[in-house]
Amino acid sequence: MHTTLISAAELARHRNDSQWVVLDCRHDLMNPAAGRDAYHSGHLPGARFANIDTDLSGAKVGEDGVFRGRHPLPERAALLATLRSWGISDDTQVVAYDAHGGMFAARLWWLLRWVGHPAVAVLDGGLPAWQALGQPLETSAPPAASAGTLSERAALVQTVSVADVLFNLSTQDRIVVDARAADRYRGENETIDPVGGHIPYARNRFFKDNLNADGSFKDAALLRSEFAPLFACAAQAIMQCGSGVTACHNLLALEVAGMPGASLYPGSWSEWCADPARPVATGT
Repeated sequence: MHTTLISAAELARHRNDSQWVVLDCRHDLMNPAAGRDAYHSGHLPGARFANIDTDLSGAKVGEDGVFRGRHPLPERAALLATLRSWGISDDTQVVAYDAHGGMFAARLWWLLRWVGHPAVAVLDGGLPAWQALGQPLETSAPPAASAGTLSERAALVQTVSVADVLFNLSTQDRIVVDARAADRYRGENETIDPVGGHIPYARNRFFKDNLNADGSFKDAALLRSEFAPLFACAAQAIMQCGSGVTACHNLLALEVAGMPGASLYPGSWSEWCADPARPVATGT
């Protein structure tokens, strides 16, 4: 069972394994159609497309009329139905990939753990690593899968709500870590974040800092040494980003580092800044 990362070479050995499901998670925050277009231009053999906006996120506005963020978590029943439609069962090994160092694939990795499925891994190095081995791509979508029988089990991950994060401002019992780029964290990128800044006291760990120059993940020891100055133990940490997607990259890196237990704040900055009553910090 692969539960964090998988190499392109190992995945290639399982290309024809009927118990494996490969999902393409490519996306572009500024161009929602880019991921599917890239998929149709060429994807791993047998891979299905997982849409960040529709398959891996829920309604932006809850039944109470309150904005929940740009990529809120999907309803668990809806997510399970989607996963089963891709042929995923309890004994399925799932592999998620993108072309962005795992930026989006980590979201699918986290969501499967959220519904209790441990056998999910991110392709280390993504599409470039696959192509570097000379492995083929295909442009046609695979035939519809036989429905999977994935069970809903106890979550293997933790979450916190916006109320929890707000309460933490007074106690500071936990450390909030922001996965956005430094300019967004400081409040200097109005193109992506119309309301700029970060949650007060949050620290910054850009998700790309988890990667080597070739887009593969750094080794466990190096990741541990880099996360160590941010918090005493992972269970003390809350991971967030712009909308709860790239925060999952930091959570995956922590698992690779052997530092499990951190929580995700799913609504992240997009939910937090939607209420002007919540405090905002800028700069460093």
